[in-house]
Amino acid sequence: MSKIKIFALGGLNEDGKNMYVVCVNDDIFVFDAGLKYPKDRMLGIDYIIPSFDYIKNNIKNVKGIFITHGHESNMGALSDIIAVLPDIPIYGSKFTIEIIKMQLNNDGIKKANLIEITPHYKINFGENSIYPISVSHSIPDSLCYVLNTNDGAIVYTGDFIFDPGMQGNYKMDIGKLAYVGKQGVLCLLNESLYANHKGYTSPNHRVNHFIREQFNTYPDRFIMSVLPAHIFRLQEIFDEVTSTNRKIVILGKQLNELIHMCLSNGYLSISPNKIGSLDNLNDKGVVVLISDGKEKPYANIEKILNGKDKFIKLCDTDTIFITEPMYLGIEKRMVTIMDEIARQNINVISLSTKKHLLEHPSREDLMLMINLMNPKYYFPVKGEYKEQYRNAEIATKCAIKKENILLKLNGDVAYFEDGVLKETFEHIETDEILINGKSSDDIGELVLKDREMLAENGIVIVSATIDRITKELLSGPLISTRGFIYVKDNMDILKESEIIAREVIKNTIANNNVDFNLIKQEIREKLGKYFYNETDYKPIIITVIQEV
Repeated sequence: MSKIKIFALGGLNEDGKNMYVVCVNDDIFVFDAGLKYPKDRMLGIDYIIPSFDYIKNNIKNVKGIFITHGHESNMGALSDIIAVLPDIPIYGSKFTIEIIKMQLNNDGIKKANLIEITPHYKINFGENSIYPISVSHSIPDSLCYVLNTNDGAIVYTGDFIFDPGMQGNYKMDIGKLAYVGKQGVLCLLNESLYANHKGYTSPNHRVNHFIREQFNTYPDRFIMSVLPAHIFRLQEIFDEVTSTNRKIVILGKQLNELIHMCLSNGYLSISPNKIGSLDNLNDKGVVVLISDGKEKPYANIEKILNGKDKFIKLCDTDTIFITEPMYLGIEKRMVTIMDEIARQNINVISLSTKKHLLEHPSREDLMLMINLMNPKYYFPVKGEYKEQYRNAEIATKCAIKKENILLKLNGDVAYFEDGVLKETFEHIETDEILINGKSSDDIGELVLKDREMLAENGIVIVSATIDRITKELLSGPLISTRGFIYVKDNMDILKESEIIAREVIKNTIANNNVDFNLIKQEIREKLGKYFYNETDYKPIIITVIQEV
């Protein structure tokens, strides 16, 4: 019999940053390693990943990271993890591994232990095994993982929907899921993002008819912003372009690489004569595809709007089409972009978040998965807490006992011994790593606070020169400001602050000794109080003292 722990390093009470850990005795299995986008106040932060200290500290027992599919919320942290742990095994389907390779190459990661797996073939790890099952999602070769233990299966569904119309590399193997359910499922980890949405997600995830409508309504050039890894949406665009006289032009190196990789491997299909070149960029009716990397959503649209794109110059006959519904983390940015497009009198189209859904399970999808799995314990994951709670309510309607439903936060441990849930207050330390641009170093809360202070209060620099021998004040102090006050209208404040700084320097120099740290501390304290009394602002104060 086994001692099993299940917990999340990220992904609970949030959208994205998914990373779930299952410990079976001494073996550690990690499912997904994603990122999420920052909130508005996180100035300069491009994306956020879960802290993986637990994995680093227990690396000898980690059997691998098992990636469900190639979306950033599920694999976007891999570059940062592999940079620190280059030998950690990364498992994924053929397409997922191809996406990971492209990401690692773009991030300059040369070494990685990537292991391609085939759906419905078991992978043994001693007494335990992993069994991947194909599920339907917006990206090919998406997987659900079944971790078989002596006490029953632990199933992590990943992202999925039930749609019999999705075939080939998108087809869900419902028979295999039902078989696992009949063998006995100890715990089901089921996503929660659309738990508030009634009915099934299908067919609201399909937008081919809407795309056709727009092509018929607006005959001129389309600039279409796509999420690069939503291959199902790309195929919908390709299908609708095929039935028109339009051509497609793909802008951006990464998007070009992705699409051509998909075409060469059969994940996308379109007639070669439908794909144009830069020479077709200004043709009437051309469809221009653009996308952005994980650091800056909508950056390419913004560049075009600002007139800084070297290929595209907007004209009033253009239509900008944002082909994915708005998702958590970038709402304000998207609204700002939409407003800027409207200001330039350019037609803009976006998808309604009420009518058009991403490929995540709604209530009926969740209930069907629960009925197929028939789990003893149910663990809602992936989504804000209110969505996890709604997911738990759905489980009770499927005859799951309330005491067997695990509503947790990141780090909270669900502990099973011999297949029975035991009361425990164990908590694994979790945190977030804030990533700024290409740096893999954590920016940290203190840096973030400084950026916030700079944005709201500005900066004041106090500079002065002291004689190296006599320790007399030779020049200054001079006061320079940025983002604090308008200098011309506040000369009296600057003059008074110079007097305060001069007095501090003179009073601090004693017996020809200069305590530079004391000077900086006193100036920061006294000027800080003065500025706050006069302006109600607390600028960052930096003192520079030099000796000559």
